[in-house]
Amino acid sequence: MVTRIGVHTSVETLFPPAVLCDELEDVDADVVVVSTEELDGVDALVTFKYEDAFLDNGLEWIHSVQSGVDRFPFDDLEAAGIRLTNSTGTHGDSVGETVAGYMLSFARRLHEYRSQQAEKHWEWPAWDAPFTLDGSSVCVVGLGTLGQGIATRADALGMDVTGVKRTPVPVDHVDTVYPSGDLHEAVADARFVALAVPLTDETEGLIGEAELDAMRDDAVLVNVARGPVVDQDALVAALQSDGLAGAALDVFEAEPLPEDSPLWEMDEVVVTPHAAAATRDYPKRMAALVRENVRRIADGARLANGVV
Repeated sequence: MVTRIGVHTSVETLFPPAVLCDELEDVDADVVVVSTEELDGVDALVTFKYEDAFLDNGLEWIHSVQSGVDRFPFDDLEAAGIRLTNSTGTHGDSVGETVAGYMLSFARRLHEYRSQQAEKHWEWPAWDAPFTLDGSSVCVVGLGTLGQGIATRADALGMDVTGVKRTPVPVDHVDTVYPSGDLHEAVADARFVALAVPLTDETEGLIGEAELDAMRDDAVLVNVARGPVVDQDALVAALQSDGLAGAALDVFEAEPLPEDSPLWEMDEVVVTPHAAAATRDYPKRMAALVRENVRRIADGARLANGVV
């Protein structure tokens, strides 16, 4: 039974920790904001970051406020008897809308106008630059919660939607689902390629020089997965050589994106600070997951979104 839940100060990266405490005031446990030095007596921890000190303070359960948990050492947590859950399933709408926004920006040249505004510059784009998403194509690589959120909105915008999934079973709002082994064929005809896979040994470096070469010269790469899914040097080279028309990137090999990265200076690259999932409802969604698992622990049931 959970008696004391710590909301780690690191969640302030996404929202004020105290807001989550307020959302959990109906839980039958003490809920307090804690730093790494204040974990004594805490049974469960809600956190954004991982620290090795989490292994040595008697924690029974850690909940990650992100879906990606590649920074957590699964074997060490299991050896310490600590269960780990994540926030998968909560970001499909926010990430899907962000990707729709990226694609609309490129199609309607909104990022170009925003840059012109900063210079007080008034000019139409080249006559053949704007297009409509209606009738354009997108390949969504990864058709979990995030990918389905993207596909649903792309379909509503009139786009031709294909996708890549390890098990190529039919998915709503996706016309054709390719198996992972047919990635090159899947991306070859798409105006947009949207990455929404988790970071695993299999997906690290998934998009490299060969995959970028397989894409159309007028294609735009969208990455809301994890930075290491893409070989960033290969991406920069493809953009510099006009092998791609552009990129919308929310995640990077190093975060924050270093100031000397050439990606900052590229007109046809949209950089966002790993914020595709951001929404004012974030604390409510985390509270719902934590509340449900507190109930499950009390009932001796399997945890929702269990990773370890």
